[in-house]
Amino acid sequence: MDLSDQLKNLFPDHKPSEIEPETPKSDIWMQEDPIICKYEKRKGKPITILEGYSGADSDFKKLTKELKTKLSVGGSYKDERIIIQGDYRDKIMQMLKNKGFNVKRVGG
Repeated sequence: MDLSDQLKNLFPDHKPSEIEPETPKSDIWMQEDPIICKYEKRKGKPITILEGYSGADSDFKKLTKELKTKLSVGGSYKDERIIIQGDYRDKIMQMLKNKGFNVKRVGG
């Protein structure tokens, strides 16, 4: 006897309904132009810089926070650029592509 049979015995009047799962809509503005992902060293420390995103300030902050929490690293949003501490170009590019952004790698 599996779980569905047990539930039918407990709740004989219940009719299961099929609920279509909703696709999650992104609350971040998507753009056509590619986001440029590049690598630099500042004061001997590696950083990843994302440029070319033309969303609102709130969208920048949401995107920055999401990247920082998923990668568990520090970073900031300044002068329409997202700066992430460390060389995470491959991971960031994959995350942005999964969200639907067009990403271009520059340098190295």
